[in-house]
Amino acid sequence: MRQSLGQTFDTEFEHTDSAGKDVLIQNSFPKAGGDADEKSGYTDSSGTNYRYAIFWTRVINETATPLELTINFPTILPSPYSNSKLFLPRDTMTLDKVSFYNYGVTGLKSFLDTDFNSTLLKRTINPKEECLLYIALLSLRYSVGGTVRGGLVLKGQDLFYRIRIGSRSALIPCGQMVFKKL
Repeated sequence: MRQSLGQTFDTEFEHTDSAGKDVLIQNSFPKAGGDADEKSGYTDSSGTNYRYAIFWTRVINETATPLELTINFPTILPSPYSNSKLFLPRDTMTLDKVSFYNYGVTGLKSFLDTDFNSTLLKRTINPKEECLLYIALLSLRYSVGGTVRGGLVLKGQDLFYRIRIGSRSALIPCGQMVFKKL
């Protein structure tokens, strides 16, 4: 069931199946920065400084068919984002965390220190259910300049992650959404 969130998301895409039922993808605005220990972002063990932005995405399956969601972000992003990385924080996103700092993601520094390559997600979204997930963008400090936006986009069954920082943008292949055969 769709719950109204007001202006808490940046983009919403609606995809209609052959029966006239919808799959909705809602992408949030970013929350970026760091907590008291990470005021300027994230610094890895080698001393490299990064900035990060946390996003959440909500996929709502209003159809009568289960939907298989697969996300696998590439290790190296295309230009102009080759100094950036997308990853999937392991925290569980819920709608009551929308107003929280970093949308409720906790332990980001320890996560990045130990699970920096968390880029794969496979999930089944049953009929009339939804999936909420976090997506984070980590960029070298000098490579960030301008307003940051991001979100999942579906073209056919292919899933892309759209990144836009200032006037630069890229559409990055990152997975699929496939209806399961009944």
